[in-house]
Amino acid sequence: MSAVDAFPAAALSQSLRTWDAPDDDQSALRAAYRAFVARQGEAAARRDGGPEHLTASAFVLSEDLTHVLLCYHRKGRFWVQLGGHVEPGDPTVPDAALREAHEESGLTGVHLLTTEPADLNRHELASAFGACRAHWDVGYVAVASTADRVVVSDESEDVRWFPVDALPDEAPDDQSSRVAYAVARARAALGAR
Repeated sequence: MSAVDAFPAAALSQSLRTWDAPDDDQSALRAAYRAFVARQGEAAARRDGGPEHLTASAFVLSEDLTHVLLCYHRKGRFWVQLGGHVEPGDPTVPDAALREAHEESGLTGVHLLTTEPADLNRHELASAFGACRAHWDVGYVAVASTADRVVVSDESEDVRWFPVDALPDEAPDDQSSRVAYAVARARAALGAR
């Protein structure tokens, strides 16, 4: 096993090296993420690796890219994309995002469009999140059918489809731009097929 393939954080850092960031802010975050992984090593991808660690999320879009599936986060008290911690059995960060999408939505037909990130989002956390103080989230794009039955997990109070241009008021301030990055990444991935 090479050093790059040794753990999810190293593979992520390698993929970010050539990632086409959607804007200058995301490009600056890419450099910060790579420095974080270099500093933290394997611990960057572990929940028990310290108060700051990588998380993986999935912007689950409808097949026509007009809707996004959001969950009402029990601890955060807001609507966000599906996601969570990278677990020991996750071979890569994109695999963690897909696992979280399955777990939090119950959708069996959800799949990633690409293993390239849609966006990066480092955010501080309130005390309701326990020992976690900051998440270095990596968002990926997935698609699913809106006809499939959604199941609410224990981590959420609700899971619902929303138009990508009409997100709920109880979403974080940056949620609209994150969803826009996801839609743009999805269009690029579908156009390349």
